[in-house]
Amino acid sequence: MDTSESSSTGTDTQPPAAETPPRRGWRRWAMDTRPLRIPAYRRLWSSTIVTSVGSQLTAVAVPKQIYDITHSSAWVGYASLAGLVPMVAFALWGGAVADTVDRRRLLLVTNIGIAVTSLLFWAQAVTGLDSVVVLMVLLALQQAFFGLNSPARNASIARLVPTAELPAANALNSTVMQTGLVAGPLLAGALIPVIGLPELYLVDALALCVTVWAVFRLPALPPLGETHTRRAGLREVAAGFHYISGHKVLLLSFLADIVAMVFGMPRALFPQLAAETYHAWGEGLALGVLFAGIPVGAVLGGLFSGVFSRARRHGWMVIGAVVGWGVAIAGFGLSGNLWVAMAFLAAAGVADMVSMVFRGAILLSAATDEMRGRMQGVFTVVVAGGPRLADVLHGTAGSAFGPRAAVAGGGALVVVVMLALAAAVPALRRYRI
Repeated sequence: MDTSESSSTGTDTQPPAAETPPRRGWRRWAMDTRPLRIPAYRRLWSSTIVTSVGSQLTAVAVPKQIYDITHSSAWVGYASLAGLVPMVAFALWGGAVADTVDRRRLLLVTNIGIAVTSLLFWAQAVTGLDSVVVLMVLLALQQAFFGLNSPARNASIARLVPTAELPAANALNSTVMQTGLVAGPLLAGALIPVIGLPELYLVDALALCVTVWAVFRLPALPPLGETHTRRAGLREVAAGFHYISGHKVLLLSFLADIVAMVFGMPRALFPQLAAETYHAWGEGLALGVLFAGIPVGAVLGGLFSGVFSRARRHGWMVIGAVVGWGVAIAGFGLSGNLWVAMAFLAAAGVADMVSMVFRGAILLSAATDEMRGRMQGVFTVVVAGGPRLADVLHGTAGSAFGPRAAVAGGGALVVVVMLALAAAVPALRRYRI
């Protein structure tokens, strides 16, 4: 590891890396499942499966119910904002909390809170309350619990698996999350006409009980050293940002995601592209293909993550992935054929998976354990906020220059800015384990 840009990671608390024979034939390409041999990580990962699918059930049900009540897409948008604000605030604070308490205990409390919120969603639906205000309050509460939960969940991985297996563990987690983005909405769409909205909320709540049980069986994850004597307040949150500014490799890992998402995430233009560029294939089909392209590519990247998960030059993997994302997005913008566009979006999804895997590994390996929660809190905010800023930027640029020009220009800008950052700051290029 590049000791000039990283500190001790507390690896004395990690299990030793298992000696495994080299994989041969097609198995070299398949997902690296070594972390699943560790019972504690396997429990955390299995709980993520339930959470990723269940969260998408609610993500579909809430806007559906709000639209049924109001018949207004504006209210659906307001609800999204109502969920974003507490998630951002509590993710930053939750990262500080995760660095000062037993992370297993924090995961238990927050998972129980998410499950109870799902029960409250079910209760308001089954009683026919039909109150948008209640729905928005419950959504804000749920996202606050998620903001508290996510940093602790991600920061715990480095305490459960060896450093060499962090990319593989991140690939397993990211694949599950991306699969949930595809399978969850499809499952919700299939279940709503059959069982109805109230029962969909109840299914999510019951499934979350499995998550609570899996987390309950994790080992204790108290802070290392004397960090448990600190209190999680604004000073600790500020200390996290100060820590990032003093560690260039961490700062560059965040900037890489911001560059990729803000300049290169074109989802706000998908409806216009479906209506104007790809309407010959049917506007509805085109819209579905465009929205599915990146998640499908990310899932494929995860399934074949054995190709890259054992790489040691994590910095170069991030640089290459972000540049690859930019090239693929630019290619998508230049594509007039729907299926060629789908191929470029899928390639972008693969690049995004590689970027997620190695940015996550850098955050877990380059930061000390007492800072990992706060790093994951900032990571959660960046991941959630970047695409929303991109929606504004691409929507404006699409109106001014046309959707295809805006998309292609954004992809090219990703390539130029990422290469400039890599050239200007060598810390990311040099980082390896």
